[in-house]
Amino acid sequence: MRRVDEDGPQNESARISTKTTEGNCVTASDQLYKLADRAKQSEANIARAKEKGQADLQAQVAHARQSSQQHAAELKGNTAAAHANASAWWGAVQDDWNEHIATIRRNVDDKKADLDATRAEHRAETAEDDADAAVDFAYAALEEAEYAVLDAALARLEADEVLAAR
Repeated sequence: MRRVDEDGPQNESARISTKTTEGNCVTASDQLYKLADRAKQSEANIARAKEKGQADLQAQVAHARQSSQQHAAELKGNTAAAHANASAWWGAVQDDWNEHIATIRRNVDDKKADLDATRAEHRAETAEDDADAAVDFAYAALEEAEYAVLDAALARLEADEVLAAR
């Protein structure tokens, strides 16, 4: 849903790609700031994890997994609700991502039973590779989000020009 935030800035970029969530108007650029803040929080959590013992780290992993699953469910619900307004491609990306996460989690669950040193080392390397892939995906998604916000800004400017020319 697009609307002008009556209390906010009056420039066109303030209106770009807005949606209403829980009665609040949120711009796509605000969502990018939220994403950047979340990335900083993840970075801090990972830095602290290096100093934790196994039990504390296991608890942090369980919490991160629960949070990730909750967010994925919310994202899937949001994607389904917005599917009529979004391209089918984004739905396919979300489905592919969900399948990727499910595969990783199945692999993690299966590998937790492995206790010998060789398998534990392999599991660690696989988990590190999965983490690298997830970070690369998030980076690419952030770049795509930036492009989408900028493209939305351009589309809004062009639409406003057409409307003003009438």
